[in-house]
Amino acid sequence: MRLGDNSLTIQQMQRVAAITDPSLKLAWTAAYAADDRKGVDICLLDVSGVSYLTDYFVIITGLSKTQVRAIYQGIEEAALEHCQRQPQHIEGQAECSWVLMDYGDVIVHVQLPKERQYYNLEAFWGHAQRISL
Repeated sequence: MRLGDNSLTIQQMQRVAAITDPSLKLAWTAAYAADDRKGVDICLLDVSGVSYLTDYFVIITGLSKTQVRAIYQGIEEAALEHCQRQPQHIEGQAECSWVLMDYGDVIVHVQLPKERQYYNLEAFWGHAQRISL
């Protein structure tokens, strides 16, 4: 059951509501929103122990530029609706081959397969804790 075009499922909302850490809540919201827009290979990394840049990375593959755009727009809408958060900065919107959404404590990467494979952020941050989705 869907509550709206940009809403999480009831089960997803219940899971997110139970999270007390606001950064983790935002990361999960982004992951669920990406899944709603059919993003693939969604990866959630806890980098808080290995980086001063941010607490979490959410890495998603979109299979076309149109899908990358839909994914990042869905994440932006869900983050505002469910976490009352807006990105501090978004890069790559014009090209839509790699869109980076910087929320400060959470950084979201939405990439085309070629960029995802080439930059291999999971390997670069391989010492970070991977959170099972």
